[in-house]
Amino acid sequence: MSYRIQYHKDFLKFLMKHQDIQQRVVESFEVIARNPYQNSLDIVRLKGEENKYRLRLGKYRFLYEIIEEQILVYAYKANSRGDVYQ
Repeated sequence: MSYRIQYHKDFLKFLMKHQDIQQRVVESFEVIARNPYQNSLDIVRLKGEENKYRLRLGKYRFLYEIIEEQILVYAYKANSRGDVYQ
């Protein structure tokens, strides 16, 4: 069973601005949606947060949450390393 993927409008705005990595990001989230807890990507659970994770692709970080009740992967924030956690 595959999870649905939902992107926040600011996340989509970031992707539109960074066309060079857009395809890679979308493919990575498709891998996460197929099996959110077992994958070969650079993913770390955020400290102090339950079901919130960070995906690293090069110098960019993508924050997302796994919502089990809705079978959903919700990508809500994207930015460079220094700015994404603020």
